[in-house]
Amino acid sequence: MDLSFLSSPETWIALLTLTALEIVLGIDNIVFISIMAGKLPEAQRGQAYALGLAAAMVMRILLLLSISFIVGLTAPLFTLPFIDRDVSGRDLILFGGGLFLIAKATFEIHERLEGSESGASATRAGATLGRVVIQIMLLDIVFSLDSVITAVGMARELAVMVAAVVIAVLVMLVAARPIGQLVERHPSLKMLALSFLLLIGTALVAEAAHIEIPKGYIYFAMGFSVFVEALNLRASAKRKAKPVHLHGPYSEAGR
Repeated sequence: MDLSFLSSPETWIALLTLTALEIVLGIDNIVFISIMAGKLPEAQRGQAYALGLAAAMVMRILLLLSISFIVGLTAPLFTLPFIDRDVSGRDLILFGGGLFLIAKATFEIHERLEGSESGASATRAGATLGRVVIQIMLLDIVFSLDSVITAVGMARELAVMVAAVVIAVLVMLVAARPIGQLVERHPSLKMLALSFLLLIGTALVAEAAHIEIPKGYIYFAMGFSVFVEALNLRASAKRKAKPVHLHGPYSEAGR
């Protein structure tokens, strides 16, 4: 095996850049896994994080090993009449994944806004580790497409692509559980995460229709929303910690 490419600075720059991009592109994956793992009993959530991200890593490596298949996904399968637009396998996968995310997020938001406590308990009881992992694996296919196509476009060596994917998944594995616990502790963050899934699903459907929404805009909107919500949580915590001073006949001065 020729490992001479390891001595090239371009290889290491590509590895660092690609790893950073893989982590950024994995944010939507972490959000989805956090939401799905939250439906499980506490004892099984760690397994859901590990199995979900392990499935993501395996899926991306398998897709990388079948680069010709990935390239073939971008080839037109048929042309839509009247609008004269080509549709590829990638478009169909993104469209189906986007609709699934929109439907899933809408159902979860409705459950939290309109559902009763007993309904929420029934939904949680109906979730099993196997079902959650299967749903995560199906969405991993959609989430993996962009990251794999990005990897193929940025690096020439397969070993560099696989290494970037493995490092990124390990970083996400460390971050996923704390993020999931934070989302579970704060209901407003959970609603925000579900809104992110709606946004990501809409972006996937738009991309399938060849309507390009720059990823930077989406991640900036998500980051800014998290920043504002962090300020709200901080302000709420300070209000709860602040002692209440009574005035009037029931205060110390009025006695």
